[in-house]
Amino acid sequence: MIRASRNALNTAAMSRNAEVPFSKLSLPPSSHLLTHNLTPDPRTSDPASFFSDVLSRTPSVQRRARLLSPEAHFSYVNPMPLEFPYEIAPPDPPEVVTDKAEYIEQWLSDHEARIPTEASSAPSSNVHLHKYIPKSRNYRRELIALSETCVNDCLPLLDCGDAFDTLKPALVPSKSDKGETSGSSSGEAQHVRQELVDILSGHASLMIPEGSDRLGGKGFAPWSLRYSGHQFGVWAGQLGDGRAISILATPHPSDPDTTYEVQLKGAGRTPFSRSADGLAVLRSSIREYLCSEAMHALGIPTTRSLALVYLPEMPVIRERLERACVTTRVAETFIRIGNFEALSPPSRAMFFFGGGQQHANYEALRILGEWTVKRIFKLDNVSLDAGDAWGKELVLEVARRNARMVAAWQAYGFMHGVINTDNVSIAGLTIDYGPYAFMDVFDPCHICNHSDEEGRYAYNKQPNMILYACRALLDALAPLIGAEIALGHKAVQRGWADNVNDETISEWRAAGIKEVGSTMNQIIESTCASEYGMALRRRLALRRVDPSDQRTIFQPLLDMMENHRLDFHGTFRKLALFRPNILRGDDGSSATALEGFIAELLKGTPEPERLDTGKATEEWLAWLETYASRIESEKIGGEWGEDFDESRERAALSANPRFVLRQWLLEEVIKKVEDDPATGKHVLAKVMQMACSPFKPWGREGDTPDNELSEEEREERRYCGLGERRMLGFQCSCSS
Repeated sequence: MIRASRNALNTAAMSRNAEVPFSKLSLPPSSHLLTHNLTPDPRTSDPASFFSDVLSRTPSVQRRARLLSPEAHFSYVNPMPLEFPYEIAPPDPPEVVTDKAEYIEQWLSDHEARIPTEASSAPSSNVHLHKYIPKSRNYRRELIALSETCVNDCLPLLDCGDAFDTLKPALVPSKSDKGETSGSSSGEAQHVRQELVDILSGHASLMIPEGSDRLGGKGFAPWSLRYSGHQFGVWAGQLGDGRAISILATPHPSDPDTTYEVQLKGAGRTPFSRSADGLAVLRSSIREYLCSEAMHALGIPTTRSLALVYLPEMPVIRERLERACVTTRVAETFIRIGNFEALSPPSRAMFFFGGGQQHANYEALRILGEWTVKRIFKLDNVSLDAGDAWGKELVLEVARRNARMVAAWQAYGFMHGVINTDNVSIAGLTIDYGPYAFMDVFDPCHICNHSDEEGRYAYNKQPNMILYACRALLDALAPLIGAEIALGHKAVQRGWADNVNDETISEWRAAGIKEVGSTMNQIIESTCASEYGMALRRRLALRRVDPSDQRTIFQPLLDMMENHRLDFHGTFRKLALFRPNILRGDDGSSATALEGFIAELLKGTPEPERLDTGKATEEWLAWLETYASRIESEKIGGEWGEDFDESRERAALSANPRFVLRQWLLEEVIKKVEDDPATGKHVLAKVMQMACSPFKPWGREGDTPDNELSEEEREERRYCGLGERRMLGFQCSCSS
């Protein structure tokens, strides 16, 4: 199967550049690599010593939980998914072990991917990444998911071999779908697929230990980031990438200045794993894989998901015994607010979670901030070369991006579940999909995380939690902003806080908060309100901005959904078909048509026995009158041009999903994959296809009787439904 290009831009890029296996993807220039511009853990100081010393002699440095040196932003870490605690076998044949520590280091080294192997034979004019595999680790690994949309959007030059042939989408898989391939793929295509599986499972690792002239003499190796954060409002100290390892950064062929970072989640322990195993289970991996791409399809900023590699022979203990899976996710950056907090922690912090916290390192704060402004935000109004102050602009940009993100969450009924400051991206991307949910029956107070007993992260609290996270960022950067003010609003330079006493730091912090705090609050409030209003207007097919819409249209609609216990997304989808002439009785429309339309809306409740139909009908009639007048005002204003009703209907149907990634559906898909991965992966592929095209009329949406549908179409229709009543409001735990 040939992968279809998502858009003309990718088609043009791919016509100029041949697709290549994963190991042949380009590295960006040294100036664009995080590991060449931020400060490494001194225990893994550079790729050369990491490869020759750490992986060979002291590999436990990567696996032991420890506090990094205060100046460090990251640590080099090799993927090594293994059941933890490690089962270190005695020597065979038996012998007396005189130095147990040395024996353990050797055992770990044998399980590290450090044995060179030939990379794919495809030619490459770029920096040559070397591929390494372990001596004593060769577990089963099965590719069960690969995202075509992520490949097309982020990695359009990636050759996936025959991978998509093994993952044909079907809710009702045929017997032939159980086969691994179609039987027609070449040996080279299978080889390319196997390399992809090896790398994305954490079995093989890509490095340049010796350095490269094209990288300024520097090398390359995988890494994990250090960060701290507030969890449920409590300072937790150092956290970090406890099960995430970034394995590649690669430029997009259509815009070399845009670099995508490829990260494995669940690929083994890192120095930030604390007492955890560094692994991820199949259940949580499927949830993140599907939701990342579903969010992108809805237009909500998010990290992306590339693949799932199942490790069926690797048991993982959570609330029950499960099996491991490695998720590959992709983003321009994985830096979080917690990365800044780690370098400038709150004073008088108390610890209830986490593993301690280093003292502040303000030079590391400057380095991270400058990298963020220059490489991630590329702010037009800040010139680092000219010495422009940047601290305030960084905070405000993070605030804007996250306000836009949370406004989209609210408009599409998405609940994150764990908006800790270490789970908030500086780029305003939805990140770390755990106990999330999409709204079913509308309840503004719904809590999707059953670990959140106090409802801190309930649906209606999410904007405030983003504000809380941005205030934590401001608190971390406030000393630097205050120092910039003291310098006449010029950027701080290297060593700016050396030999500065605590009193001066406190004064700078207070000045920075005073300078930025109220502006940041106002930006978040205004941006969130504006973006939320625009999103709801799109959902209701209204183009003109009217300040009264929140009071007269949006809030009354949401109140009715709540009071009548109506399905959030289903109601919006049905309203896409509303035309004022139904209400006015024009064009042959009658009262019967209006009654039928309202009756169809009221079918969106899972509890019809509790519905006061008469009262609900009256409320809907009144609201539809207001809505119809609002619609007709745009007809008079000419916002839609000709074919007014048809244009509005098309716009509404393209903004209101037919398919929603509901909790019941996720649980069913997870069970199908767990029970039989060979057929379950095809169901997973079809659900991903539906999630990536959520506005399509899946299951022949409309009045076609079920008995006239194919078996596949009937399943599509069922997957677009509200599901069983018992699954409504289903909560997950953080262990998801």
